[in-house]
Amino acid sequence: MEFSALIRAASREAHTNVGSSSFMTDLLGGHLGVAAYRRYSEQLWFVYRALESPADALAADPVAGPFLRPELARLTELERDLAHLGGPDWRSGLTPLPATAAYAARVAECARDWPAGYVAHHYTRYMGDLSGGQIVRDTAEKTWGFDRKGDGVRFYVFESIDNPAAFKREYRALLDTLPVDDLERQRVVEECKRAYALNAGIFRELAEEFRLSA
Repeated sequence: MEFSALIRAASREAHTNVGSSSFMTDLLGGHLGVAAYRRYSEQLWFVYRALESPADALAADPVAGPFLRPELARLTELERDLAHLGGPDWRSGLTPLPATAAYAARVAECARDWPAGYVAHHYTRYMGDLSGGQIVRDTAEKTWGFDRKGDGVRFYVFESIDNPAAFKREYRALLDTLPVDDLERQRVVEECKRAYALNAGIFRELAEEFRLSA
């Protein structure tokens, strides 16, 4: 089995569990207010800062470097969304949930010490944004009246990727040729599962914070 297919198969249950979390179900169902969407977007900022800050340091790495495609970068667009949602002072008082802090710390740790583990987090985030993230965008536009692909949902808009399906095929091809041995590949699979679990932790804490908004 190709490595990209192995990752998808091995992490399918974890991916499904994240997608069916009560917070995401309520958010996509239109049962939560825009404050919940903003709070979720704020948590993403911490995760993507951890993902994208090490890009220059990892650019020449033979394992992680090929995955650092500039057209995937989300932080600038996410900050534009947060300015739209929270005004020019959106950073004031911005705090990560405990689960978010743990997630961002793990991403930073992998970026620093384990490039193949960083790839696991890169894969789970960006491939998710190109796929299920488009459902979030569509829901946000319809529920809270954001302009189509405009401020508030720019995080989910990949303007430099003309053909997402082709891009994802190229990305999976990179995974299939990841220059690590079989043991290391298994560790990457396990880190993908861990990434989903860390993401699920954020959703659990958000569900607790917004349980009265449903």
